[in-house]
Amino acid sequence: MTDASPAHTSTDFGPSTEAGKVGVLLVNLGTPDGTDYASMRRYLREFLTDRRVIEWSRFKWYPILFGIVLNTRPQKVGKAYELIWNKDRNESYLRTYTRSQAALMAKALHDLPNVVVDWAMRYGQPSIAARIDALKEAGCDRILLFPLYPQYAAATTATVNDKAFEKLLSMRSQPALRTVPDYHADPVYIDALANSVTGHLATLDWEPEVILASFHGIPQSYSDKGDPYYGQCLTTTRLLRERLGLSEKKLIVTFQSRFGPEEWLRPYTDKTVEQLAKDGVKRIAVMNPGFVSDCLETLEEIAGQAAESFHHNGGEKFTHIPCLNDGADGMRVLETVVRRELMGWV
Repeated sequence: MTDASPAHTSTDFGPSTEAGKVGVLLVNLGTPDGTDYASMRRYLREFLTDRRVIEWSRFKWYPILFGIVLNTRPQKVGKAYELIWNKDRNESYLRTYTRSQAALMAKALHDLPNVVVDWAMRYGQPSIAARIDALKEAGCDRILLFPLYPQYAAATTATVNDKAFEKLLSMRSQPALRTVPDYHADPVYIDALANSVTGHLATLDWEPEVILASFHGIPQSYSDKGDPYYGQCLTTTRLLRERLGLSEKKLIVTFQSRFGPEEWLRPYTDKTVEQLAKDGVKRIAVMNPGFVSDCLETLEEIAGQAAESFHHNGGEKFTHIPCLNDGADGMRVLETVVRRELMGWV
């Protein structure tokens, strides 16, 4: 993980009279500013009031959110973040990795002198609106918006796009905005995932009996309404199986991080891990193909909670395969997508 800063940051930009530049804005989900109650509550409020994330009626949801969730969940989530907090930089690893990805992207695009790379978060700081302003002030009259999600979901990709266009609504002089589509079946992405599996397993002195491809879940109702996310997760996993030469029993799809009383996409990761151990499976590996960077859901929920559950129910060997993060293969994926989507602009 590099410690470099982006080639263009808020302190580098400054007003510019030079137009004609192209901005590339990498956007990930978001992160609290700290693990304390106030920071967590502020972050969770922004996240859980997003109508793309929680589609319930406001009359039904807000009494629950403001009466119960925001009074109890900040402490619980804050403690979880403390377990995986980047103490050296006093920030979440999602912020560390996203900053690093932007810095490495800027270096990779050194042959395109008119391209300015920046990063933002959908929830928390730095905000999408603030970074669009910064790119505009730097002379960018075109911006490539890159939601960092390989699979499309309305609750992730669409809400990033929504926020960016919401910012444009307030601008007299708007930059042209181009959004990056999903890349769930892109060969460079599948190859990078395959390399992450083979590379990690090569470091072990044992072989997993089962590998789980654990994706973040969404409510089943969202999928029923036409969200393509479920099908894209299945496609990614099928292509990865083919690339690695694995059977459906060896590499299985599961879904994690469900919240609330609704039915979510199945099978559930936590229940699957528990059942595998009870069925006598002694060695498993879990990967998270839908996450560009390791974060709370991968480091605490999978590497922490899932491992503990597996061992508690009789499992012996558990390993978490890290996300692509800012490694060479992961950056190759992001750079390939960016260069393709910049065609015609540079």
